[in-house]
Amino acid sequence: MDSPMCLVKNADGELCVEPEAIDYLMGLKQNVVVVSVVGLYRTGKSYLMNKLAQKRSGFALGATIQSKTKGIWMWCVPHPEKTDHTLVLLDTEGLGDVEKGDSKNDAWIFSLAILLSSTLVYNSRGTIDNDAVEKLQYVNDLTERIKVKSSTVDEEEGEGTQFMQFFPNFVWTVRDFTLQLEIDGREITPDQYLENSLQLKKGTSKKINDYNFLRECIRNFFPSRKCFVFPSPTTPDNMHRLDSMDEAELSGSFREVSDTFCRFIFQESRMKTVIGGHTLTGEMLGHLVTTYVETIAKGNVPCLENAVLAMAKIENQAAVNEGLAVYQKGMEDVKALFPVDVNQLSENHLQSETQATKAFMKRSFKDDNGEFLKALAEAIVNHSDDLFKQNKDASEKKCKALLENLSALMDQGMKEGTYATPGGYGLYCNHHDNIVAQYRAEPNKGVRAEEVLEQFLKDKSAESSSILQADKKLTEKEKQIQAEKKKTAELEQEKAAFREQQAEMKRRIENNRISQEKYLKEMKEKMEEERKQQQQEFNRTLERRMQEQKDLLEKGHKEKADLMRQEIEEIKRNNQLERDASTQNQKALLDECNTLKCSKAKQDDSCTLL
Repeated sequence: MDSPMCLVKNADGELCVEPEAIDYLMGLKQNVVVVSVVGLYRTGKSYLMNKLAQKRSGFALGATIQSKTKGIWMWCVPHPEKTDHTLVLLDTEGLGDVEKGDSKNDAWIFSLAILLSSTLVYNSRGTIDNDAVEKLQYVNDLTERIKVKSSTVDEEEGEGTQFMQFFPNFVWTVRDFTLQLEIDGREITPDQYLENSLQLKKGTSKKINDYNFLRECIRNFFPSRKCFVFPSPTTPDNMHRLDSMDEAELSGSFREVSDTFCRFIFQESRMKTVIGGHTLTGEMLGHLVTTYVETIAKGNVPCLENAVLAMAKIENQAAVNEGLAVYQKGMEDVKALFPVDVNQLSENHLQSETQATKAFMKRSFKDDNGEFLKALAEAIVNHSDDLFKQNKDASEKKCKALLENLSALMDQGMKEGTYATPGGYGLYCNHHDNIVAQYRAEPNKGVRAEEVLEQFLKDKSAESSSILQADKKLTEKEKQIQAEKKKTAELEQEKAAFREQQAEMKRRIENNRISQEKYLKEMKEKMEEERKQQQQEFNRTLERRMQEQKDLLEKGHKEKADLMRQEIEEIKRNNQLERDASTQNQKALLDECNTLKCSKAKQDDSCTLL
């Protein structure tokens, strides 16, 4: 993408997606790292994003008091350090812009930035004092503007913990910072400066509760916090041409902090994930943006669980289509060779099916009841049935054409009465046996070779009997012997055709058995992979919560630390319940698949016996 484009338009107080930007995301198949910047208007957010894009210009910079960015703008660039990843930069409309008049969408834009990001950069100017913290008022409303789960049971309980599990990393950038980084004469880091600003006060008065409330929200929702303090990049007189200034003209200390900030974002910002730990591609991000914005436009509250389920349905259907396309492409080469024997076709089928399943598994997620994997299996079965039929038809066509060509001279002899003479039956048998011998010697006849030959012999039976009976050179006894010999040959050919059909059926039954075992194995591995992702997600949340409790104890907030300890125990219990329920669901699904497999095997055995 050469330059930023508007992703979410804020027009007349209404939010809507820009189709062109969504189309771009839909074509982006790489995993994405999403970095959003939010903050008050005219605080230099766009400059930071241009710096992350490693461009001197791109996002609009303004030199006046007017806000330049409206809605949410997007710039997709190759990730500087992660191969085959895209860095998606989201520059948001400045919060608190007096020219908007109606600021009702500020909270929604802030919420969208959180929902879409891997890392959220909050940009402010001056210092992190009480006034700066208070300007992050939108954090207060997050529980009213974002829902993690669709269920309303115990909705309020543990919301902070739920949010921290899915919220982005939080980076506070302070621009034009002029103070000394020290407390009580002791030098501190920017991170310590931020944590000191978010410290809670002891006490229970309304004033103290009000002071602590927003800080608790920030600490609960964003357990992973980082701070950068930027000195002024240049003199006030030069600020209007900041985007056109050479790097060398900027303050050395500003350049140093800028480079450190960019390096941190590039190295520490993780891939965008959703509930379950599934990483997103640009296409999936496009679905999320559309779902969230449309939900807000309807006056509803975005729900992470619902959005992910809707996206999973779309992605899983796309995974089915992709898997089937992989299978079809894999079968093109063998299809060009039709007719082929059943083993060659089966080997190609199983190999292509394996590749198709891998493609499906790579893209699918949250296919909890195996609905879409079953859909892929059924689609492959239908397509393979058609291919096996095409191969049969090709074999039949080739074999019939071959016999027609080989028997042309004998058919001409019949018309000319060549065999209607004494000894004609012997001549007819010689020609007939030569046809069969040449037919058998012809390679690559396919799966209906014996069946077509059987039909050919049956078609010639009446003709052969007529010549036999008319041959005056043979005695009645000899005619009887020849008739028995012909009947025996026809029965042997009938058995050969039956063996051919049975061999094909057995091989296809074996294919089904291998396929079923493969699907079960893939399903188990996918379930285990998603279970591990969920547990890793939970472990990160738990570690952060326990660290927060430790910090509270160290700062003397024993009562709050005890409450958090109880919350941690509740988190552990709920996680165990969810794991047990998930294990039961997985077991039920695998048992169902095993039952279907056994039932199918019995049906196949019955068909073989028949």
